[in-house]
Amino acid sequence: MKSMKMKAIAAIVLVAAIVLVAVVALAGCGAGNGDTAEAATTDVARTSRLDEIVRRGTLRVGMSTFVPWAMQDKEGELIGFEIDVATRLAEDMGVEAEFVPTQWSGIIPALLTGRFDVIIGGMGIRPDRALRVNFTIPYDHTGMSIAANSRTAPGLSSLEEFNRPEITIAARIGTTAADAAQRYLPDAEIRLFEAETQAVQEVINGSADAIVASAPLPAYLVVDNPNTLYLPLEGTFTREPIAFALPKGDVDLLAYFNSWITIVDAEGWLAERKQYWFGTRDWADRVE
Repeated sequence: MKSMKMKAIAAIVLVAAIVLVAVVALAGCGAGNGDTAEAATTDVARTSRLDEIVRRGTLRVGMSTFVPWAMQDKEGELIGFEIDVATRLAEDMGVEAEFVPTQWSGIIPALLTGRFDVIIGGMGIRPDRALRVNFTIPYDHTGMSIAANSRTAPGLSSLEEFNRPEITIAARIGTTAADAAQRYLPDAEIRLFEAETQAVQEVINGSADAIVASAPLPAYLVVDNPNTLYLPLEGTFTREPIAFALPKGDVDLLAYFNSWITIVDAEGWLAERKQYWFGTRDWADRVE
């Protein structure tokens, strides 16, 4: 009987020893993971995209052409509101702006694969986009407007009159203009084009009755084509916040961009550049 008790005690001691060893091992692993997490945090800080941009000496900016946000002048140089914004931003960072023209429909995937550091291209903040990228605070606001063909759709003056199956609306694919056309004109035929110039040409030649685009483009089209186009609505029928878009996960770069927008907005610089590009046509002879 005594022998059996001794065996039982020995078994208990053995189990306790095994448990103790396991606890110590797990504690060691925990400490190791803590060290790894700390090292990973340090690595993230060390490889911040903000630091990379400063070391590289260039800010790579993804953009696409939208008048007057970004366009080519007669010499083939990029000019426009967004070009001014990105150039000033890069200068304040002490680096050069490197523009990467990209098809708008693929600009977010291009950002996420590392082709550039940030999108500065008149991008509206939308919930579906915010699932994929981080947006800064808005640095601008825009809205949608319409230019209509005076021969194929004469005398229309409301969204309801354009929201008919016999009306064809042109817009650029992947833009908030395309979203607005589909949302506010669901009964019309919507034709989407990769390039803005294609959508513009459709309405000028009468293949489409109207174009939906960010203001002030429709107004500029009417000024340039007064015998063909007209503005059926006063002002815009949407209001959209515009922001920079950058990959998720880099809080340093996001914080810097937000601070920069706050500063130049307080200076009045953003309003001054917006007035020049959107409130005047002083730049028109540079592109015509």
